[in-house]
Amino acid sequence: MAAVDSFYLLYHEVARSCSSYMETLALVGAWYTARKSIGLLCDCYSLIRLYFIPRLVRRTDLSKQYGKWAIITGGTDGIGKAYAEELASRGMNIILISRNREKLENVTQAIMKTYQVEAAFIVADFSKGREVYLPIQKTLSGIEIGILVNNVGAFYDYPQYFTKIPEEKLWDIININITAASMMVHMVLPRMVTRRKGAIVNISSASCCKPTPQVAAYSASKAYLDHFSRALQYEYASKGIFVQSLTPFLVATNKTTYHGFLYQNRWVAPSPETYAYHAVSTLGVSARTTGYWFHSIQHPTEEIRMVVASILGSVTSFIENTQFLVARYMPEWLWVWVTQNVNTSLRQKALSRTSVLSCGKELKS
Repeated sequence: MAAVDSFYLLYHEVARSCSSYMETLALVGAWYTARKSIGLLCDCYSLIRLYFIPRLVRRTDLSKQYGKWAIITGGTDGIGKAYAEELASRGMNIILISRNREKLENVTQAIMKTYQVEAAFIVADFSKGREVYLPIQKTLSGIEIGILVNNVGAFYDYPQYFTKIPEEKLWDIININITAASMMVHMVLPRMVTRRKGAIVNISSASCCKPTPQVAAYSASKAYLDHFSRALQYEYASKGIFVQSLTPFLVATNKTTYHGFLYQNRWVAPSPETYAYHAVSTLGVSARTTGYWFHSIQHPTEEIRMVVASILGSVTSFIENTQFLVARYMPEWLWVWVTQNVNTSLRQKALSRTSVLSCGKELKS
């Protein structure tokens, strides 16, 4: 009995001495819970503001908010073309810049005919470096540029180790992915600041959030665009300029055909038109986003197929933005391990396909 009493007294003394620690831990737990709850409420508010409110209100008059003309670099294919068409559908006049004159003429004519807006084009090969910018600057002088979309980009033919990349491809990545965006911004931004209105959209990539093996130069160039955009937003937001960094995952363009099943399943890789429709809706709302948002609330006069597309779009949008959050917050070692394995698989498939095509050509000859 004495042993029991002794144990009880010992327990009582220990509990009394630990009570202050328990109270401290309880306060820490309460603070942590409150912090997480407030964070969750803020996230919910952000989701409502970004996903739903833009669908409830009338579409913004972009030409009135930013200016009459929009420049889209690399605007003859994929996201660039779809983005140009989406801006034209909202009443913006369009200037396309690319290196293929025939494509430029065709897309320009199609935009003017379909959307009844003014459209023009400039032939320029950004891979040539500094020499291409003076003619562009002369052509744009006197034009009220409201929106600049830096979409032009160079990518690997398929994932590859850095030493295997041709030097010419590396120069293309530097001149097209980094220099072109920097020089175009430097060209149009001063007049935007003078008017105190304008928007700059730099289309980066989700690969910018972590180092990505086997697309090292491309990933780094897109990280530059992302940081460049965010820094510019801090510098010029007070001057009436909105700078946005778009960081999309896979979009089903010609550049992503080697992704196999990812390219074939549109719930993973949306069409450029679907992507552009959502991306333009985030303009002026979010300075850094994947650009692909919910379709859940549509204008009631739209066709049934758009309603169906909105439901499907809600699912894919949730998936893509979840992917971005996961990619952003996952440990770097895990990101590297996943992307290394995925890119190795893609590289092997691309090399196998190249080998088969080469054998086929030899047999024909």
